[in-house]
Amino acid sequence: MSVNFEYYKIFYYVAKYKSITQAASLLYSSQPSISRMIKILEQELGCTLFIRTRKGVALTPEGEELFDHVAPACEELFVGEELLSRSYGLQGDTIRIGASETALRCFLFEKLELFYTEHPAIKLKIYNHTASEALENLKNGNVDLAVVSTPLELVPPMRMTRLLPIQEICICGPRYQHLLDHAVDLDELSRYPLITLAKGTRTRVFYENFFSRHGLSLNPDIEVETSDLVLPGVRCNLGMGFIPEPFAHVPLERQEVFQLNLTEAIPERYVCLVEDTSKQPGLAARLLIKYLNTHSDTGSFRENGALS
Repeated sequence: MSVNFEYYKIFYYVAKYKSITQAASLLYSSQPSISRMIKILEQELGCTLFIRTRKGVALTPEGEELFDHVAPACEELFVGEELLSRSYGLQGDTIRIGASETALRCFLFEKLELFYTEHPAIKLKIYNHTASEALENLKNGNVDLAVVSTPLELVPPMRMTRLLPIQEICICGPRYQHLLDHAVDLDELSRYPLITLAKGTRTRVFYENFFSRHGLSLNPDIEVETSDLVLPGVRCNLGMGFIPEPFAHVPLERQEVFQLNLTEAIPERYVCLVEDTSKQPGLAARLLIKYLNTHSDTGSFRENGALS
């Protein structure tokens, strides 16, 4: 019998933490994927390894017997990987980055290209999260640093450093070109369909506060999960939308979308580096943090606590 080691690794994490959800988080996978792989392993071995409980999962007698052998093997391999990584310094060292869509496209990819040219031996794992997800993963130690956009709600030991100012614009599709001949205020804009990010995201909070400061409520007609979905919706005339100016350069040039002259000024946002100062990142991560700070476009303004 030849079983893929990855299945045993997944079995080890689920058995150790007695939770498919926690195993999925630690392995940067999804719960359905973890469940599917456990099912494959059970089919390969011809027995049931877990039973579900109110709190998660528990090992069957067969699962207990297997875990007694798998756990020492996995732990020895993990120790060996760590020792080998330390022995060779940065060779093969991995940096885990949690980043929002806006941060990736407006700042991070460009900087990582230059950093990677200088340090080709370093491996990168980039996780595309909402700002809230990235910060939660940073808090839990699942990533070494987070690069996200404001507004942020931080408390010590989290530390924020501004890296790049971002200006957002309001755009419309061809169907709404009649609005281009005059300045549009938020009150008039509210009478047309609006596309925004889902409720609870930091971008949605930003625009809810923006509308509120001008005595209005934000009531979008369409909600999308990520920033990169706003533009296609606007292009197809589903509604107006707010996006970072760099996202719109090419579509504006091609006249696929058009920038509205908004009466109220949209407040500036920032791409920020966030670190957990209670944890010591690895050497490679420290190198990247230093690199991002020295290559920021804001003078590396640093702050502990909340930034809105």
